[in-house]
Amino acid sequence: MLTESDQELIAIAQDLIARRYREDHHHIAAALRTRSGRIFTGVHVEAHVGRITICGEAVAIGAAATAGDTDIDTIVAVCETGAIVSPCGMCRELISDYAPQARVIILRDGEPTPVPVLELLPDKYTREES
Repeated sequence: MLTESDQELIAIAQDLIARRYREDHHHIAAALRTRSGRIFTGVHVEAHVGRITICGEAVAIGAAATAGDTDIDTIVAVCETGAIVSPCGMCRELISDYAPQARVIILRDGEPTPVPVLELLPDKYTREES
């Protein structure tokens, strides 16, 4: 169930993509809230060489890491229309590496739903297993 702060996080991501969307450059915006209550955002960064792309979630996590606050409580990403999108596999790994207890807001049956990141990444690889 979405909280008021979850709805605020979605609105922040939607506002960001509405302001920063640029064809072939910024298609996704992400917003995350840390357990301390701070909010960090990021947009998908794409270059003309297709292999050089950084996801919006990764940019937001980088901003949080730069500030020294990566204890992610909740994260959400939206596309250029403002619709919520699920994180890619690499972002699921990244989110769970920094905050295995994080919640990710995704669409389930057409409704925004917060789920534990590890639910999206069963049997996660860990260094202890190697």
